[in-house]
Amino acid sequence: MEEVQVTASNESGAEALPAKTPKQLKKEAEKAAKLEKFKAKKEKLTETKASEKPKKDVPVKPKAADIEIPQLPPGQKKDTTCPMPESYSPRYVEACWYSWWEKEGYFAPEYNRDIKAPNPNGQFVMVIPPPNVTGSLHLGHALTNSVEDTITRYHRMTGKTTLWVPGCDHAGIATQVVVEKKLWREEKINRHDLGREKFIEKVWEWKNEKGHRIYEQLKKMGSSLDWNRASFTMDPKLCKAVLEAFVTMHQDGTIYRSTRLVNWSCTLKSAISDIEVDKVELPGRTQLSVPGYKEKIEFGVIVSFAYKIDGSDEEIVVATTRVETMLGDTGIAVHPQDPRYTHLVGKYALHPFCQRKLLIVADDYVDKDFGTGAVKITPAHDPNDYDLGKRHNLAMITIFSDDGQIIGDCGQFTGMKRFDARKAVLEALEQVGQYRGTADNPMVVPVCSRSKDIVEPMIKPQWYVKCDQMAADAAEAVRSGKLKVVPEMHQKTWFSWMDNIRDWCISRQLWWGHRIPAYFVTIDEPSAKVGDEADNEFWVSGRTEAEARTNAAKRFNVPEEKIILKQDQDVLDTWFSSALFPFSVFGWPDKTDELDVFFPTTLLETGHDILFFWVARMVFFGQKLMGKLPFSEVYLHAMVRDAHGRKMSKSLGNVIDPLDVIYGISLEGLMAQLDGSNLDPAEVGRAKEGQKQDYPQGIPECGTDALRFALCQYTAQGRDINLDVKRVQGYRFFCNKLWNATRFALTYLQGSEIQTLNEASNRPMISRPSITPAFLAGLNARLEHVSYFSGCQYSAEDDLVWRQLDAGLGQRKIPSSYPHLERWFQHIGRLRKQVQLSLMDKWILSCLSTAVSACNAGFQQYDFPRATSAIYNFFLYELCDVYLEAVKPVFQGSDESAKSAARSVLVTCIDTGLKLISPFMPFISEELWQRLPRPESVQKTLPPSICIAPYPTDAEFQVWKDEELEENVKLVSRIVSSVRSVRASYMLPNKTKTKLVLRCSDQEVVDMLTHFTGNISTLSFCQPVSVSTDGGNTRGCAIVTVSDKCDAIVHLEGLIDVQKEKTRITGLVEKKRQQLDKLQEGMVVPNYTEKVPLTVQETNKEKEVELETELQQLDAAFATLSTMD
Repeated sequence: MEEVQVTASNESGAEALPAKTPKQLKKEAEKAAKLEKFKAKKEKLTETKASEKPKKDVPVKPKAADIEIPQLPPGQKKDTTCPMPESYSPRYVEACWYSWWEKEGYFAPEYNRDIKAPNPNGQFVMVIPPPNVTGSLHLGHALTNSVEDTITRYHRMTGKTTLWVPGCDHAGIATQVVVEKKLWREEKINRHDLGREKFIEKVWEWKNEKGHRIYEQLKKMGSSLDWNRASFTMDPKLCKAVLEAFVTMHQDGTIYRSTRLVNWSCTLKSAISDIEVDKVELPGRTQLSVPGYKEKIEFGVIVSFAYKIDGSDEEIVVATTRVETMLGDTGIAVHPQDPRYTHLVGKYALHPFCQRKLLIVADDYVDKDFGTGAVKITPAHDPNDYDLGKRHNLAMITIFSDDGQIIGDCGQFTGMKRFDARKAVLEALEQVGQYRGTADNPMVVPVCSRSKDIVEPMIKPQWYVKCDQMAADAAEAVRSGKLKVVPEMHQKTWFSWMDNIRDWCISRQLWWGHRIPAYFVTIDEPSAKVGDEADNEFWVSGRTEAEARTNAAKRFNVPEEKIILKQDQDVLDTWFSSALFPFSVFGWPDKTDELDVFFPTTLLETGHDILFFWVARMVFFGQKLMGKLPFSEVYLHAMVRDAHGRKMSKSLGNVIDPLDVIYGISLEGLMAQLDGSNLDPAEVGRAKEGQKQDYPQGIPECGTDALRFALCQYTAQGRDINLDVKRVQGYRFFCNKLWNATRFALTYLQGSEIQTLNEASNRPMISRPSITPAFLAGLNARLEHVSYFSGCQYSAEDDLVWRQLDAGLGQRKIPSSYPHLERWFQHIGRLRKQVQLSLMDKWILSCLSTAVSACNAGFQQYDFPRATSAIYNFFLYELCDVYLEAVKPVFQGSDESAKSAARSVLVTCIDTGLKLISPFMPFISEELWQRLPRPESVQKTLPPSICIAPYPTDAEFQVWKDEELEENVKLVSRIVSSVRSVRASYMLPNKTKTKLVLRCSDQEVVDMLTHFTGNISTLSFCQPVSVSTDGGNTRGCAIVTVSDKCDAIVHLEGLIDVQKEKTRITGLVEKKRQQLDKLQEGMVVPNYTEKVPLTVQETNKEKEVELETELQQLDAAFATLSTMD
């Protein structure tokens, strides 16, 4: 906090506050103001119309929405020679560039190079996490693609052979559900009415009509994917890979068939993967909507009931959250050391509704202190019970059909739907006197994310992948460092999952997808053994049916004509084909050139939520089928939540389409989207209320650049991102600042030949090198097609080589046989004489060097907030707020040398800054970079687009780094900020100049600040500015302690109306005091710290400190005014 001192006007000290109360003063001031207003109005009425001056026409600045958006044929380059619009418009800036980039081939690794030839800069290859073909972009996609495109663009600008492969997933369940709903909505038929082949044709029709939508959305996000290599997981090339992978692993025993417990969706009539199961937490008794039921079903309760002991009057009480599953009970477990039940172990309990006895077993799994200490066992419908049943050899009785109806020996309940049976079983238990009570029970309910049905564990024969050895290999890859997982906190989870791996169920009871190339074998001989479809022995696989028949004949040692084959109706889990994606997209199993060049890839980037469902399985299949890791590094970004930290959910109304953030949307538009969704009416109402609270004015247009930048800025290496759309809008304002600053800078740059940088006077002397013809010839060859060694811009290498040649040649000249080197040497020599940098020039270049270093480090460490913050701070706080203001007097002056240096520095900062920001903000960086004026000779050597321009390097810019200078300017900035604060306290306009004296602690500080007096004067609106160790007469001055080295003494006497300012400040003090009192009253209420949310408490504390600081400043200002009476 700044320390403010006040000097007294007499020996007795500062004048005390006036005797009149603040209210009296305020009332008098209001009365005087009204009187003045009345007089002014009366005078105006007496004026004649002839004396009235016509109003001056003031040009109206066009709004962004009024700017005409360029309409060009796809692939045509935008004209940037036209004047810049006065206002920043995302639609204007982002128009046309993408199709031009795509047409020019900048996103292809073949651009300007042979992909088979080694690239000394290296190679970067990455595949996209293929989005579902059914999907449209949501903020999760936007985050993934913003991060991935930023990484890709960075590596492309570093000169690497760069490839980002696009693709789309066939999304078996999701696509089948969408098409089935469409068929029912439009034709009132289902897939069974059509048959398998006709239904698959309908799915392909839908895919060809709608499937390109998400690709178009990715292009709107600026994603620099090589679209010529786009792959769909049902394309023939990828189908061939799936076929080869299944057959290879089935024949070596890695894939097998087994009957086990799976997640089952009764609505889909299919097994589903763990990732397709939403774990819905319930606090207690809750009514949920379930597909197929008119009324809601009760969950979140636990029902207790008794089983009678066979041959005894005793009973044993058990409890369950799914009372209908008691129809499948085949045992009861107790703890072996529970004395209450020791005598019952080995005996039987009687089922009240089924002709069945339940064996009572002892097992350590049971917690004897929980509930009654007795656990009912339903082996066929519960994962834990399944394990218990296997250990004790209990019968596994399936009581649900595929569509969720009660089947088997269940008496009166057979044929009922499962949740109708829930009510019926409860009533029947009451009737037989075995019901013991119902209680609230917090629980997690598994819900199918596709159908919204309640998931049932069911025993089904399915296909599995044996994972134990592949998991061990994957764990070892991370432990050995061959595979790097970033952030490292995810490695612990990786090892835990690998060490506790279960085999992967890969079959799905669907029609859309990769049909499993496995065939059930029947031998056409009466004496032959008849197999069971659940038996792995009677299944063979093949790339074709003929190959499968041959394999079957060999296995059973019979002629092929005796073999009858029936292909499995199921399809493979979608994740199976996705696990092959890093090499199937390059043509595997064929040995293609692309597979040789691009596999293994470099990086896999995705959200941490699919670390195991996709990332681990790619590692499994890469090592298993290719003998290689599919990538050497995995970067896992955080998950997107809303501004309140809630999971994105349609029912909450917080799922936002990124295009709505890019283009903006009204609240009515957001609500209309809900009306067209699949939510039930009650959820629609809740969602609309959520939208009203979060987006009362809708979502403003932010643009792609602002959205990408915000998402990357949010990507701290954590688990969750609480995304506030208002913050995205803040980066849209940053784009506006960037636009206006460049537009303003161009007024200084247009019409001038931009000179390059020179800081030779600060360079150390170098030793004299050996100047040989070969050395000169090499330099000459490098300069044949470029102006400088870095291409289009003077760099540290140019300076170093020039000084080497100057020292080595002495009085000799560059031989004319090296014309390009001669031209360059003379040009650099002239520039060194013409350009001399000021302190502020050197300072901004040092800041630029810091930004370059931070950006490169951020990319290399996946610390994107570090890079975005460095760019933001450089442009906003250093270039715009300080340097552009500091050089205004230079350009308004007559020193041409200083102007030339400032132009060189300015164009270097803008050019380099735009390159730094280009991976994050590709559109605005391209638009502004194309508009930078350059000499024709330089223009010819430039890359045609900023997206393929060289990314600034530390080596190139470290020569400008000057930490001491940066520290000095920090003190200057604090002085300026302090003085401006004082001026604001007294409402002094910028045109009113105040005398400023800087009182320093020692002569060294005086000498340093003396060099900056001109800059301090410009930035703080003070004149004159003097520096000394003695502040002189301080009567009528505001004195601000800037640091332990300097006080700023602002002379105010004679510049302000003292009495008027006293009145104003007195009113402000009263207002601020009332605000502070009210705030503090609320902060001392009983149980404040317990009842008020922590975020609100923190906000209140910040407000309290802010108000107390303002009151201190106002008291100091009033005291200063008292010295001027």
